[in-house]
Amino acid sequence: MLLWVKAFHIIFVIAWMAGMLMLPRLMVYRLEATPGGETDEMMKKAITRLRHIILTPSMVIVWILGITLAALQWDFIHKEIWFWLKIAMVVGISALHGVFIGMNRKIGTDKAPNPKTLRMINEIPFILAIIAIIAVVVEPF
Repeated sequence: MLLWVKAFHIIFVIAWMAGMLMLPRLMVYRLEATPGGETDEMMKKAITRLRHIILTPSMVIVWILGITLAALQWDFIHKEIWFWLKIAMVVGISALHGVFIGMNRKIGTDKAPNPKTLRMINEIPFILAIIAIIAVVVEPF
C-alpha cells in the first residue's frame, strides 16, 4: 500500500506544481489585457478552471497523501531532518498557493499585483519544490 500512496502522492505533486507555475503566468496575461476585453475574460475563465479543477484539489490530495505517507512511516521519518525540511517547503508552497489566490482576487482593483512582481515570484514554488525533492531523494543531512 505504501508504494501506491507514494505513487499517487507524486502524481498529484506534479499536477499541483504545474498549476502553481501556470497561475501567475495566467494572471500576468490577464493584467496585461484590456479590462473587460476578450483576453481578460478568457484568462479569468482559465484561472478559475485551473484553480477549481487542478490547483486546489491537487493541493488537498497532496496533503492527504503526504500525511498518510508520514503516518505509515512515522517511526522511521519523524527523527529525520530531511523530513522536516520537506514539510517546511510544502508549507511554503501552500502559503504561496494562498498568496497567488489572494493576488488573483485583487485583479481589477486598485490593489492589483504588478506583473513584474508576479513574474519574479513565479519561480519560488519551483525552487521550494527543488529543495524538497533533494531533501527526500538525496538526504544530505
